[in-house]
Amino acid sequence: MTDLRLPKLPERTPIRLTISLSPDLHRSLLEYATMYEEAYGAAESVQELVPAMLSAFLDADRAFVRRRKGGKA
Repeated sequence: MTDLRLPKLPERTPIRLTISLSPDLHRSLLEYATMYEEAYGAAESVQELVPAMLSAFLDADRAFVRRRKGGKA
């Protein structure tokens, strides 16, 4: 056991995932990226935003979070 406050870092090797999007969804993601830039003053590509969006979605899904913690969904 260590006395360090910082725990061991989790696996950080990126995993590449290739998906196909409908034209409507792609346009919506581009529009979201534009709105993000307007809100925060920083341009981010759809490729950078999608992983954050998926994480936020999973973190907000109460049934998923409960099930991961060992509770009932």
